[in-house]
Amino acid sequence: MPNILVVEDSPTMRQLISFAIKRVPNSRVVEATDGVDALKKLASEKIDLILADINMPVMDGLKLVSLVRGNPTYKDIPIIIVTTEGAEEDRKRALAIGANAYLPKPIQTQELIKLVNGFLPS
Repeated sequence: MPNILVVEDSPTMRQLISFAIKRVPNSRVVEATDGVDALKKLASEKIDLILADINMPVMDGLKLVSLVRGNPTYKDIPIIIVTTEGAEEDRKRALAIGANAYLPKPIQTQELIKLVNGFLPS
């Protein structure tokens, strides 16, 4: 049963993403409010996929990606970055530092599910 970590500081957005992911068969959503919270969750349970927003207080998504990639325990976890439409720079940086994919906001549920399914072990 895959555990999907949703890292998003906006409660509304987090709920939206979590709700969409619940349509992925047998998956379980773990929620985090920022990068620091996400690292705590990573340390306390097995995570199979990370979905992270870029713009967050305390620790943003890009910093989170570089920390996850720099940690031997987590470095192979797929990361999907959620970014505001048109943030081309952010997208390039995220992929350059090791994110596997990105999803533009506003999020399309079908797109999200397709992306998530593509990274989960079948």
